[in-house]
Amino acid sequence: MRSIGEMARDSGLSVSTLRFYDGAGVLVPAWVDPVSGYRWYGPEQLEEAGLLARLRRAGMPLADIRLVLAGWSGADTDLVRKLLEAHLRRLERGLSDARSAFSTVRALLDRREKDPMTVLRNAATAATAAPGTTGAPATVRPAVSAAALAAALDAVRFAAGTDPELPMLGGVLFDIEGDALRVVATDRYRMAVAQAATTGYGGPRVQAIVPSPLADAMRALLTGDAPVRLAVDGDRVTLEAADRQTGGRCVDHEFPDYRRLVRLPAGRRALVDVAAFREAVETGPVRAGEALGQDGGACDLSVLKVTADGGVTVCEDGDDDPDRVAVNRDFLLHALAAGARDQLVLELGAPTAPLVIRRTDSEDTFSLLMPVRLED
Repeated sequence: MRSIGEMARDSGLSVSTLRFYDGAGVLVPAWVDPVSGYRWYGPEQLEEAGLLARLRRAGMPLADIRLVLAGWSGADTDLVRKLLEAHLRRLERGLSDARSAFSTVRALLDRREKDPMTVLRNAATAATAAPGTTGAPATVRPAVSAAALAAALDAVRFAAGTDPELPMLGGVLFDIEGDALRVVATDRYRMAVAQAATTGYGGPRVQAIVPSPLADAMRALLTGDAPVRLAVDGDRVTLEAADRQTGGRCVDHEFPDYRRLVRLPAGRRALVDVAAFREAVETGPVRAGEALGQDGGACDLSVLKVTADGGVTVCEDGDDDPDRVAVNRDFLLHALAAGARDQLVLELGAPTAPLVIRRTDSEDTFSLLMPVRLED
């Protein structure tokens, strides 16, 4: 017999995933200790767990996996073969549909790039988004409080991407417009936005993507509350703090229009005590999910809902509230830490809408976490 920990180690499925599949009736332990509730698995179940892990990686629906496992050890394997073939056909149809859709999008993109009016509109947009072009000075040197910039970087740094295939997300965006500096980071699954006031500029919009290592070096210089100078000159960005400075080249890509991504319908807001809520998330129930973290693997989910008294709770297994919102648990914990407040506001919309984590003292600093659709 294998303990649940040994089964997790040998099968490649996490302990929480094994608990989930037990609750779903897919891979039920051979024996459960009636006193401690500890799960034990028989030798033959290791093969089933390995099979389950492969089918999940292939994206097979849970209902089909249940039938495959039920028919796996039987003499008649016709049902298993038919289920595998049916899922493979679904994947092939999905791939064909995706290729067709991408082909259309590429054709639209080619047409857009060749359209003279589009080229002119893009040039006009670039003129207000990049230094050294018409509408923006060659060098932008706004001043900002060291403490305010440090707080902004701390609020967003956790959300910066690490995927080498998406270099435009591998840093922190400095978006300077008028007398405001917005600092933004996203890895697709989450986004964080913060704002700090500036002086000494007040001009049109200028953007620079600061590589994450350079953003970390800048953060190390931000001590005290004295003003520091942020200089954007062509493809270089420099932070000047008293007699010290650090700088380097900006990421040579365009950051996505984050302002479109944060226009969300209002959700249900709940004020949470961060320490208590963090403990509830860390110790509460989790669901095994197929959401991808930055390492490309599956993650554990925290399923949240607004209670009748206006609070937020972590749902137990079996809770079928239709307004539940499931998010990557680690990402939620990171966002709570980055919020840096004893109390935060959680805004939950539809189950398919991002979870918003806001500060109580500012609407300009917040995090978005993409939801994960629950199979049930």
